[in-house]
Amino acid sequence: MAKKQLEVLNALDVAKTQWYHFTAIVIAGMGFFTDAYDLFCISLVTKLLGRLYYTVEGAEKPGSLPPNVAAAVNGVAFCGTLTGQLFFGWLGDKLGRKKVYGMTLMMMVICSIASGLSLGSQRKAVMATLCFFRFWLGFGIAGFGILAGGTVATIMSSAFKAAYPAPAYEVNAAASIPAASDYVWRLIVMFGALPAALTYYWRMKMPETARYTALVAKNAKQAAADMSKVLQVDLEAEPEPEREKVKQFGLFSKEFLRRHGLHLLGTTSTWFLLDIAFYSQNLFQKDIFSAIGWIPAAKTMNALEEVYKIARAQTLIALCSTVPGYWFTVFFIDRMGRFAIQIMGFTMMTIFMFALAIPYDHWTHPDNRIGFVVMYSLTFFFANFGPNATTFVVPAEIFPARFRSTCHGISSAAGKAGAMVGAFGFLYAAQSKDPKKTEAGYPAGIGVRNSLLVLGCVNALGVMFTFLVPESNGKSLEEMSKENEVENENIGEMAVPARTLPV
Repeated sequence: MAKKQLEVLNALDVAKTQWYHFTAIVIAGMGFFTDAYDLFCISLVTKLLGRLYYTVEGAEKPGSLPPNVAAAVNGVAFCGTLTGQLFFGWLGDKLGRKKVYGMTLMMMVICSIASGLSLGSQRKAVMATLCFFRFWLGFGIAGFGILAGGTVATIMSSAFKAAYPAPAYEVNAAASIPAASDYVWRLIVMFGALPAALTYYWRMKMPETARYTALVAKNAKQAAADMSKVLQVDLEAEPEPEREKVKQFGLFSKEFLRRHGLHLLGTTSTWFLLDIAFYSQNLFQKDIFSAIGWIPAAKTMNALEEVYKIARAQTLIALCSTVPGYWFTVFFIDRMGRFAIQIMGFTMMTIFMFALAIPYDHWTHPDNRIGFVVMYSLTFFFANFGPNATTFVVPAEIFPARFRSTCHGISSAAGKAGAMVGAFGFLYAAQSKDPKKTEAGYPAGIGVRNSLLVLGCVNALGVMFTFLVPESNGKSLEEMSKENEVENENIGEMAVPARTLPV
């Protein structure tokens, strides 16, 4: 038996695209922009941090971050993000999306600035405070900046390189690290505060989401009034209907497990598996490009030139694969459906990972490097025209409104757990099997080739777990979450669970 859908929610489902929708898209987009920028910009400056604070006088090669420091700098934000998404996901269902979004934006602004102002000049003080503030930055990120990170770093390093020319490390080690280099990484890290600050004002001007106000806060009158203003239509402040006295099931109830248990397992497992591959690829692509010789050896460049070449390489990858992948998703997601795009994305990522790993020695030859870069770029294209988009969308569509933020937070936190596995694990795993060829301080690993094989297997598992995720294309949020169903006290008359495959 189904309850009648509130008029305000029906008006949202059938409303034509208008200014309110574009405003919401821009505000949400700026949140994602800031999220991705803050998480990925650190990969652009870790080499510079190693030169600035860990170069040993007289050493043959420039300094690099020790393994424990590199792992902390790269991964601490994911630790904060994991805890933040669980906390703010729960809080979003208690206080509303608007208040929590504002809180996280302000935390991101403060911690982005504080990360760039890391205290002291001694390396222990700088690294400790940088990690401290990046943890809390990650905590606030519980919310398409990969390209932006590369672009900002390219501009910054290019400008400073022109203003402060310096010789290569192998020519003059001391002079290859201009004093101004210390400002470059700080400015790159602090830039993340700008989009978050700009977004805060506009988000606070928008009303709370109608579904939260009507279904969770139980104030249909306020929801109708809010949507009347933003949709520019006349919505009657309908009286609260007489609701049948049904005890609502909780998040940890058998009823939730029956209705949505497999769905939650599907969203958490696929996001976890995706982020192992996606974040390890993004954070350490500079190391992979160095391994195949696309980026020159560190000793042949000065500090600013190295940042510039790493940023330029990552910007090219983003421009040619990451960004187009997102736009393909925008165009096809309502035509193909979420399920088909996710299956296709994981499948293609698996194929390209194996195509890179199995003949890895072939790709390391100078004549074949461009082919490697093209194939590697295609893994990013199908990540974004695939699970990197759908794993975010689906949890926001298939769970009841009163659990939606919490379940999305749980799914996203699982993703960040995968990112931590990728960030910490790949750092060690990708080291050469020959102890003499590893970076300073690192034990022997399994090598880049075997690391790529592992990532291919991870993506293959993603294909399998996608079969637990339902298709939500073309259905209202209430239809997907079954919020309009009245629960029958007779267990024998319970509705059959929704199918998890598209029909």
